[in-house]
Amino acid sequence: MPALSPADWQAIELTFRLCLYTTIILLALATPLAWWLSSGHSRTRVAVQAVVALPLVLPPTVLGFYLLVALGPRGFVGQTLEHIGLTHLAFSFEGILVASVLYSMPFAVQPLNEAFTQLGRRHVEVASALGAGPLDRFFSVILPLTRGGFVVAATLTFAHTLGEFGVILMLGGSIPGETKVLSVLIYDHAEAMNYDAAHRLSLVLLAFAFITLFIVYSVNRRFRATQP
Repeated sequence: MPALSPADWQAIELTFRLCLYTTIILLALATPLAWWLSSGHSRTRVAVQAVVALPLVLPPTVLGFYLLVALGPRGFVGQTLEHIGLTHLAFSFEGILVASVLYSMPFAVQPLNEAFTQLGRRHVEVASALGAGPLDRFFSVILPLTRGGFVVAATLTFAHTLGEFGVILMLGGSIPGETKVLSVLIYDHAEAMNYDAAHRLSLVLLAFAFITLFIVYSVNRRFRATQP
């Protein structure tokens, strides 16, 4: 099988950068959101859960279309950015990063929500009664006891971002070095009937997806085995 071309490596680098940034941002956003969702069952929380889970059932092209409308030069966000001297986010890496964060949101929030729900509040209340502050409680109590949920959330977010296609293509198009991630490049190769190149990159994604899931299941099982 021929070696990967410079364009392939460029798409690989862009894809992994997108996955890494998306995972970091979502862990920061999903942690407090999942903790809040796990702390009650009000109608507001149910509504927020439904909004977070929308990408699971919403066609990616629908989300991509509305993001294109909002973030493009004629959208509210795009026009606001241009009025303050910045550029709109359509057809840019920053734009597809926003799309990836929104599209992968449930894959970060739901594992953390489940982990926090199983943890309950007793450990946190005991730590609070002993004088531990919010950050101390998080790093010394919550994080160690729910580390399996964080591993699953980070891995699923990274892997899901790796395979994003419809939302990326709608908002970002196919700009080399800017928005042409691996899934879009595979589509371009297949459309041009360059099946050897498409097969080569598809094998890269297939192998990485398998390794990623193997790692997350192995680590999660080990964490569960070590828990009291």
